[in-house]
Amino acid sequence: MNDLFDFFFKGNFFMKIVTLLYTLLLSWVMNGQVQEIPNYKPVDIDLHKQIVKMDSIFFNAYNTCDMKTQSDILSDDIEFFHDKGGLSTSKSEIIAATERNICGKVTRTLIEGSIEVYPINKYGAVQIGYHKFFNNREPNAKSIPSKFIAIWKKENAKWLITKVISLH
Repeated sequence: MNDLFDFFFKGNFFMKIVTLLYTLLLSWVMNGQVQEIPNYKPVDIDLHKQIVKMDSIFFNAYNTCDMKTQSDILSDDIEFFHDKGGLSTSKSEIIAATERNICGKVTRTLIEGSIEVYPINKYGAVQIGYHKFFNNREPNAKSIPSKFIAIWKKENAKWLITKVISLH
C-alpha cells in the first residue's frame, strides 16, 4: 500500500501520468501499424490448377529420374538460381547434374497448400511455394521446408520453366 501512496504523492505525479498516457498512446498507434499478411487466394483458379499440375509432373519426373520429361519442361533459356550453388544457365548441365547428383538419392515433396500462383501478362505465371528434400540414403535425417520461386512461360500451349530461385 505504501508503494501506491508513494507513486501518487511522491515525486512528479504529473510527469508519471504523462509518461503513462504517452506509452499507452504509442502502443495503440504502433499496434495499428502492424498489418497481417492476407491469406492467399488464387487470382485465376484455372491457372493455379495448371501450374500445380505442371509442378507435379516435373517433380514426379525429378523423383523418378525421368530426365526426358524434365528436359521437356525446362526452357532452353533456363536460369536456375540456387542460394548455395549459384547461377546455372545451361539446360544440359542442369539435367546432367540432376542425373549425377539427385537421381535415386533425393526425393522432393511439396508442402501441401503452399503453392501460390500469379499471372504474368502475355508471358505465363510465377509460382511461389515451399518444399522439402529428403536424402534417401539418410532416411532419418531431418528435412527443413525451403522456399522456391519458378517462372513459367506458356509457349505454343506448352508450359516451360524459364527461371527458378531455390532457397534453403
